Amino acid sequence: MDIRTRRPLAAAAVSISLLMVTAACSWSDTPAVGAGGGGTLNVAGPIPIENLDPHGAASMDGGTQLAARAIFSPLVTATGPGKFKGDLATKWAPNEDATKWTFTLREGVKYSDGTPVTAQEVVASFERVLAAKGPLAGNFGGYSVDAPDKKTVVFTSKTPDAAFLGKITSFFVTPEKAEKKGFFQKPVGSGPYKVSSFEPGQALKLKPNADYWDGKPDLNNVVFKSIPEVSARMTALKTGEVDVTWGMPDDQIAQLKSDTNLSVDAVPSPGVNTMWMNSGTPALKKADVRRALWQAVDFKSIVESLYPETGSLADSVVSPVVLGYAKQQPVKYDPAAAKAALKKAGFDFGTKLRFQYSQPQFRQFVEAVASDLKKAGVKVDPVEKEQAVFLEDLLAMKWDINIQQIGSQGFDAATNLGRLYPCAAKRTGYCNKELDKDLAAAGASTDVAERKKLYAKATKTIWDDAVGMYPMFVEQPYSWRKTVKGLKLAPDGMPTFADVKVSE
Repeated sequence: MDIRTRRPLAAAAVSISLLMVTAACSWSDTPAVGAGGGGTLNVAGPIPIENLDPHGAASMDGGTQLAARAIFSPLVTATGPGKFKGDLATKWAPNEDATKWTFTLREGVKYSDGTPVTAQEVVASFERVLAAKGPLAGNFGGYSVDAPDKKTVVFTSKTPDAAFLGKITSFFVTPEKAEKKGFFQKPVGSGPYKVSSFEPGQALKLKPNADYWDGKPDLNNVVFKSIPEVSARMTALKTGEVDVTWGMPDDQIAQLKSDTNLSVDAVPSPGVNTMWMNSGTPALKKADVRRALWQAVDFKSIVESLYPETGSLADSVVSPVVLGYAKQQPVKYDPAAAKAALKKAGFDFGTKLRFQYSQPQFRQFVEAVASDLKKAGVKVDPVEKEQAVFLEDLLAMKWDINIQQIGSQGFDAATNLGRLYPCAAKRTGYCNKELDKDLAAAGASTDVAERKKLYAKATKTIWDDAVGMYPMFVEQPYSWRKTVKGLKLAPDGMPTFADVKVSE
């Protein structure tokens, strides 16, 4: 049965990395509700929290980043394209050619154990990121860092980096003792909450950090529950077991809106559902083959069927509000032409392509794509993997087609295109030295118009060479019980709860 004949159950998922589909959207102007009591907030996002280490292999995982925002502190946070506000830092400035960025730290910030946050710990945290060589480290190749005094941190790059602020928004500061074994089972941070207990993939329990620099949160407890199955998560929300969730299935949104105990709203998201094709796999080495596979899938019908509330057909590699967005000509669905192109390119129809994904929300989407590829004679083996296995296999390139939602931190294409597509990134099996030059020049230029021009050129290369298939821009839907007050809806699906209260 074709999946598009069924009632849609899939939802826009959250992923590694992330950041908007309208330029007016920002963190500060998203919906929020008024005052209330303290209480316990029960949260269930679409991605389980498997790891609390914001520096290593899971640094850009959605669950890890969600937890990090509650437990640790970044230097700055993004509020819109080219807009930032200070967290640990109160001031920052680049030198003339953006090879050096100097940050001044906020006075009096403490970790939840009462010890002060120092510039040396910022240095140690950043060096730990570089040493771990995880996904976050891909943003900072050629960087060094030092602390000339207790309140000043200087980041130095071998080449100009005008996009550094956007990249640094996903970097969190930890104590120097983070090197000790077992630290991240119950870590100490300077964020609004501290860890009570952690069961990887099951539950993360937090309580307020009385030493938080911006004031102790009003909530008594925050509990992140892992409920990956969509139906179970919706039931938990309706019964009150869960107070807040997001990434709901499109066909559930109207039903949730009819529940007088719930509030429902959506915000434009920076995410793009992205299907990389491993150019390092012999079957997918040729751009002609990759383009033909893209042509074989009716993404317009899939998006309209499965994501009528939260999806729209993508026309670029990055979201329209990201600096560097450049509109491309959509690939027209033509299965007959696709099959003919595959034959001409010498594609081996006996090959079975390994198609991996991690979130249940992608199941029907993957099934629909596999169904269309089958019509063109292409065999696909879809495999849903646990998040930790998915991440490990993603980095090890143990896949032919990989689907996830990818955003752009800091609203800057440097954190997406510049991080994931150079040859050195080794993320897609694709290597193009001319693309490398364009991406490097775009990331280095302090001229915004020049950066846009270079990213447009790079996007056209990625699109025309079909490094991946780019089917959908997404909106991020949220639902919360009306007892929840002060909730701000994060466009990237990683909300913070420092200002939330729960009334009885």
